[in-house]
Amino acid sequence: MSTSSALTATIAGIGFWTDGLPDWDAARAFAREGTRPESAPARPSPQLLAPNERRRAPGSVAVALEVAMAACRDAGIAPETLPSVFASTHGDLGITDYMCDTLAADPTAISPTKFHNSVHNAAAGYWTIGANCTEATTALSAYDATFAQGLMEAMMQLATGSPAVLLVAYDTASAGLLGTVTHSEGLLGAALVLVRDGDGPRISASLRDGADLESPGPLGTHAQHNAMAQMLPLFDALASGGVRALLRAGPHRSLALEIAHAPQPEPTDG
Repeated sequence: MSTSSALTATIAGIGFWTDGLPDWDAARAFAREGTRPESAPARPSPQLLAPNERRRAPGSVAVALEVAMAACRDAGIAPETLPSVFASTHGDLGITDYMCDTLAADPTAISPTKFHNSVHNAAAGYWTIGANCTEATTALSAYDATFAQGLMEAMMQLATGSPAVLLVAYDTASAGLLGTVTHSEGLLGAALVLVRDGDGPRISASLRDGADLESPGPLGTHAQHNAMAQMLPLFDALASGGVRALLRAGPHRSLALEIAHAPQPEPTDG
């Protein structure tokens, strides 16, 4: 049973990166045909950062900026004009494990750079600086409902006045002792530029009681062990032309998405 009025938005641009599938074209081909690029980079390389910063950036920042910029390019919208929502289940688990281990063993040895990158809004901060963006940005976490809550936040911003909003979702691999209680594998990130109207896929979202999810699709299976796999039902549907997706939105709650894909142009004779 639906318990809320539907929020609506048009997807103007998409960015995607995960291990072995370094962009949305590769992810879409994998979801539709099962094909993968013959070679794929082991790590994102966001051109928004200067070369030295690019090399030093943690995986969480690298994947978030890579997909954010790709979504903006796909939408044809200048990144500095967009308010943004950055959603991550855990932030950077490798850095968090390092912080915990070092604080327990030798607190004075904490790396200032690692400490700087440990905050949950680190990726959002790098984005606003690199893109020269002074629009509002939000960083949030809601455990396994993080993507659904981030999507609702972005759509609420559209509904209350913003003409376009950037949503970025990402998570990293767990490490060390922390990985024994909070498991996550690989890098996974995706971004959407959402607008009120346009020619892209149109989504309608409503909260519902119950949290029973459907079996994962190809992308959901490929990256199922990353903490942000929770977002992949939507991206599987977008890649394959599906018209529905169901996301976990909290205890005993789900976010039901209806998707109206843009009509494809009729082929013309040569």
